[in-house]
Amino acid sequence: MPNPLYDALFARHAAQDTPFLHLPDGRTITHGQFIDTASRYANAFTSKGLVPGDRVAVQVGKSPDALALYAACVQAGLVFLPLNPAYTPTEVEYFVSDAGARLLICDPACVNDFAVVAANSGAELETMDITGRGTMRDLAAGHGHAFTTAERTKDDLAALLYTSGTTGRSKGAMLSQKNLLSNAETLTKAWQFTKTDVLLHALPIFHTHGLFVATNIMLLSGGAMVFLPKLDADQLIRFMPRATALMGVPTFYTRLLAHDDFTACLTAHMRLFISGSAPLLADTHTQFEARTGHRILERYGMTETNMNTSNPYDGSRRAGTVGMPLPGIEIKVCDPETGKTLPHGDIGVVEVRGPNVFQGYWRMPEKTASELRADGFFITGDLGVMDDQGYLSIVGRGKDLIISGGYNIYPKEIELLLDDQPGVMESAVIGAPHADLGEAPVGVLVAERDATLDLEAIKTALAVSLARFKCPRDLVIIDELPRNAMGKVQKNLLREQYADVFTC
Repeated sequence: MPNPLYDALFARHAAQDTPFLHLPDGRTITHGQFIDTASRYANAFTSKGLVPGDRVAVQVGKSPDALALYAACVQAGLVFLPLNPAYTPTEVEYFVSDAGARLLICDPACVNDFAVVAANSGAELETMDITGRGTMRDLAAGHGHAFTTAERTKDDLAALLYTSGTTGRSKGAMLSQKNLLSNAETLTKAWQFTKTDVLLHALPIFHTHGLFVATNIMLLSGGAMVFLPKLDADQLIRFMPRATALMGVPTFYTRLLAHDDFTACLTAHMRLFISGSAPLLADTHTQFEARTGHRILERYGMTETNMNTSNPYDGSRRAGTVGMPLPGIEIKVCDPETGKTLPHGDIGVVEVRGPNVFQGYWRMPEKTASELRADGFFITGDLGVMDDQGYLSIVGRGKDLIISGGYNIYPKEIELLLDDQPGVMESAVIGAPHADLGEAPVGVLVAERDATLDLEAIKTALAVSLARFKCPRDLVIIDELPRNAMGKVQKNLLREQYADVFTC
């Protein structure tokens, strides 16, 4: 039965003894072994009564088995919902409940907390640790690898990815089989990946970059991956001689440049270095090229669309730009008030249309209607400018988005928690430049009259409800927040004032 995404990415690799995952401990998992594992998990899902269209929430560490859960969901027609392991039980409960997930898979170390989450959300609970062990593997072990792939169409949902909302309520971006497959096909061709490539993979697989960009490309091209658990510059350097390409966020490149062992000789055999998920500083571009002779290829995408633009593989890779629209994808820069397309050189809101653009926000028809135009263009909220040669530069971000180490942080979610803390009258959260993370959140607080704020107690309270990467790296107290004539907080002034908070 047809299943476009499974057929293109996974089915072609069944029974193949070609290498797929090279692991740090020296083991290699072949394509065929990986597909067999995934099919056992697909059988395990169906044995629990899951049917096509059901949502499976996965909050586990990076491992080959965790990746196989994604393949199993595609094969069984289930909707894959990956969650950052840093999310707290409170955060996870919202995602699982909102998605109506039938199954939640978590780390065994957190099973007590998540048993409550599952019970409150009406989901079943299984476990998987960073080695792949847990009740989910035990269940799969009782099944064979023969599985009849679920019939799906290109418009059926394949994944549900939550992105933080400016009002504090996270939004589930609905990604279809067509969304994921079209982008993988376009990028594989644009970046010239083949079965001879070996990708150095140190990205998380709960994020679109590591999962739906990096992994899907390698599955489609038939290449292999050096599958590292996390970003570790020493491991990147150790395994780089085995690789031909690296995909990373700017933090990857700043940490590599900090190592004396990262040399032109080490990278001489490499074909491609790609950066995304956050802006790459022009200085990093310059230093990297001077050190290695390679020019980093920067691209632009987001949860709702995967990749939209890319600097060319062959041609000028321009620092400070995210390149040109990918084939089959339209980009325009528009007046934020009228929606009118602006001439080249004018700054406006970036809008995108193409087969990569998501179907809308889960159970949020009004939000979907406000950000997806009737003609198919998605209003990204990012501010950009297009030059006369078609190169796009992102010059700012609407919605006050902070990107720290490649992770999206929306201030409103943090501000709501800060405002609830004892003695806090109001707050504003901004991003400040950070040498390692690109930028990091700073909480600016105004105290109630005669109140004395306990900053350490506030940090402790935030850590209970927020993933670590969202927690402000610094808290400061001021007398009042700057506002314009309409009463809106002028965060631009705060960003200027605290631009050096992490460099002092």
